[in-house]
Amino acid sequence: MPAAFVGHGSPMNAVERNAYTDAWRAFGASVPRPRAILCVSAHWYINATAVTAMATPRTIHDFYGFPSELFDVDYPAPGAPEIAEEIVEVVEPTWVGLDADSWGIDHGTWSVLVHAFPDADVPVLQLAINAMKPLEYHLDLGTRLAGLRDRGVLVIGSGNVVHNLRDIDWRQPTAGFAWAERFNEAARTVLTDDPARAVTLGEHPDWAQAAPTPDHFIPLLYFAGMAAASGDRAAALVDGYAYGSLSMTSYSVGAPPAPAHEARSEDAAWMPVEVSAEDTNI
Repeated sequence: MPAAFVGHGSPMNAVERNAYTDAWRAFGASVPRPRAILCVSAHWYINATAVTAMATPRTIHDFYGFPSELFDVDYPAPGAPEIAEEIVEVVEPTWVGLDADSWGIDHGTWSVLVHAFPDADVPVLQLAINAMKPLEYHLDLGTRLAGLRDRGVLVIGSGNVVHNLRDIDWRQPTAGFAWAERFNEAARTVLTDDPARAVTLGEHPDWAQAAPTPDHFIPLLYFAGMAAASGDRAAALVDGYAYGSLSMTSYSVGAPPAPAHEARSEDAAWMPVEVSAEDTNI
């Protein structure tokens, strides 16, 4: 199976159509039907490594201040407890707990999958990001997860290469600040040249502004680890910026070539508030 990293941006992308959602839809249509989808979402950022293991995961609306149509979205994909057990096996000796009832499918996952797999008929699991671990841990775990690709599991990291909600400028809906562009381009260079070096982005001069909390960046490390394990080099699925301080760039490895997508002015998403590590005590 291919693997991907998606810059998911605003939850409103779930109910809008733009260059980003078109690229996600094209990606989903281009890949073989997965046995299951494992998503590493920025929005399950806790103090442990765990995988959802329930048969029927709930759709989680982990945000506030958005229109009611977004809260009405339901993504009723089944879970796959047996594949959760496989994931525990594949990443040994790294420990992964089985979550039978506490989480589900959050908007970092379903806002993308409603476009990429709109029928919600492929089993979906989520892997929690362990906030207590260093960047190297996540890259290594991504490397271990690469074995799932040979088992028919599509692994997707969902976050943003650049994610700074504090510095958003509503007057620049499709532009990136100079520091955001520098960091985004540095990430592109690493992913297309040597994904194993992705952890060095934590030493980039613009790291502190690009990732004031690492929750949205870390899913990129899982993708980089899978790419490094197979010797693949990433290709961009779609490029763009939102409100100066968000990168919407998405990447894939092992996927058939798809038409290039570039953001337009009308692709800017309205984004009042989403719950993230910047808003909580996590």
